[in-house]
Amino acid sequence: MCFLDIAQSRYTTKKYNSTKKIDNNIIEQLKEIIRLSPSSINSQPWKFTFVENEKVKNQLSEFSHYNSSKVKDASHVVVFSVFKDAEAFENMRLSQLSEGTSAYYNRVLKPKGDDHIMNWLTSQVYLSLGFFLSATASLGIDSTPMEGIEQSGYDTVLQDEGYKTLFAVAIGYRDDEDINQPNSTPKFRLEQDLVIRSI
Repeated sequence: MCFLDIAQSRYTTKKYNSTKKIDNNIIEQLKEIIRLSPSSINSQPWKFTFVENEKVKNQLSEFSHYNSSKVKDASHVVVFSVFKDAEAFENMRLSQLSEGTSAYYNRVLKPKGDDHIMNWLTSQVYLSLGFFLSATASLGIDSTPMEGIEQSGYDTVLQDEGYKTLFAVAIGYRDDEDINQPNSTPKFRLEQDLVIRSI
């Protein structure tokens, strides 16, 4: 299947088949794919937590609002986190970057302050989201990106010191009765001339 076909058929799953699990070899592929996500200056300010454990999924579901059933029923939930502050990023990553890249960070980004840096780091994690959603679709896996979660609750459950939750993605296989499937609810996107400008 070409990428255009994947983009046309992919949708946000609303109901999962709780009895169908993703094979471990596919999960391992997804882990390696997301590890290879692009980021500005190769900053890689992220942590990706793959949750399969039913007890932990149930705990996370309590902090997932309208996404609770998706978290419970999906095969896995992948939690996307970012360094908790600029200092943590600088301590953990800066020394791993090239001399020129580190100089750019210290000269251009650092003077703008911690709020700007954290917004920039967060943007890098969102780059990996698009990469991941495309990867899951290419492997025949359904997905649901979820910002509608209580991040602090996720942090309490996961206890990953040094990082804070941004969002999560449920992955698995759709239930046959999922009403959001394209054959039930046609995909709606704005026309090209409204969103694309060619100069």
